[in-house]
Parts: sequence; C-alpha cells; structure tokens
Amino acid sequence: MATGELNPDHYPAQRAAKVVQHYLNTQYGSPFRLFGLHRVHSGTAEDAADSGRKYQLEISVQEIINNATEKCSAEVLFPRAGEQRSSQVQVSCEELLKISTKAQEEALFQKYQMNQSLLSAQNLPDSYGHIEPDNQPLWHLGIVASSFVMLNESTENTLYNMAQVASIDQLATDNQQLKFDCRVLLHEMVSQEIIHWKLLFTWSPADGVKVLQMEKLPHCHHCKVPPNTN
Repeated sequence: MATGELNPDHYPAQRAAKVVQHYLNTQYGSPFRLFGLHRVHSGTAEDAADSGRKYQLEISVQEIINNATEKCSAEVLFPRAGEQRSSQVQVSCEELLKISTKAQEEALFQKYQMNQSLLSAQNLPDSYGHIEPDNQPLWHLGIVASSFVMLNESTENTLYNMAQVASIDQLATDNQQLKFDCRVLLHEMVSQEIIHWKLLFTWSPADGVKVLQMEKLPHCHHCKVPPNTN
C-alpha cells in the first residue's frame, strides 16, 4: 500500500475519500440532503501502529440536491486486515451541514404518513437512467441506507458506488418512524461485481435514517448497472 504523499487522482486517495462520502450520508443524509465526492485535492497515508492505516485528506464535498460544494478536511482510519469493524472517519464540513432541509423533510414525512396506501417502487433508476419525480425521495432514501453498507464494507481495496434501488416497499408501523424494506444493487468498481443487499430501515425527520438489518443476498448474475443519474 502507498505511504506518504498520495496522487489525488489515483485509487488509494479516491477510495479513502469515497469512505468519507458514505460516512457523511450515514450521519446527515436524508431525502433532501445527499453528499458526493467532488474532488480530492491532496492526501497522505501512514501506518497507524496497531490500529490500521490512516489517511489524511483535503477534499471537496458536494451536497448534490442543493448543488453546494465545500472544501473539507478528513481523516480515515482503515482497520487492519481481518478486523471486523468499519473504518473510522472524522470530517469537517461545517458550511454544508448548515443547509437546512427540515421543512421539506417534515412535509414529505406528513405526506407519506397520510397516504391511503403504502409506498412501493422498483428499478430506481430504470434501464434508461430515468426516475419519476415522485420516486426521487425514495431513491435518495435508498442511497442513504446503502451508505451504511458501503461504509461497513469498504476497505483499502474496494470502491463502492450505488447502482440501483431494485425495490423499496413501505411497511406498516404504529410509531413515529416510517419503515422500509429495500433491495439495492451496489457496484464494486475494483472487481466490477454487482452486489445485491437487502435492507430494513426507518426514517423520520427527527432521527434520520436508521438501518435495522443488512443482509447480503446471493450473487445476481442478470443484474446490470443502469446509466448514471447524477
């Protein structure tokens, strides 16, 4: 593994920076707030004694829905090989986190709660890269929920992208959380494998997205990556 100063355009820096994106989405993502990696400016890597490998990064992060970008400092600590724990992330993106989406989230939450029937959607996006406007919030929720998987599964040797929400179904609940059963396709860029996961998660404006269950499903031989929607 590379040590010292990194080429910001090469895989080691890009992989570590992608983990920061997943972390931000797990912590702050919502149907109206999604984070993406815009650019890696610089980075270093070093062995961190018995802890693993530490990456120091200067990156630009984009809040995709509101089209705002900020230069952020981040630190990613990958665990040693064989350790069953997620990478540890510290990041400072204060300006992006000031963007308030509370009003939109509350309105959407009330709309979903008052629907006469439970929500359901498939193939977000479809084979043409299209998503109906009414399904955009479900696509965004699927991305946020998938970020928990991608954060948990990421190592120095992987690079995960969200490919598709294969299906998402709202479940009946009697509390102040909306609950969803979701199947997603993730694209691991290094191996070019399409990985199928089943997720059970909740969402509310007050508590954000919480993943209750994650299950890796058998290999999907017929699954294809739809066109990029970003």
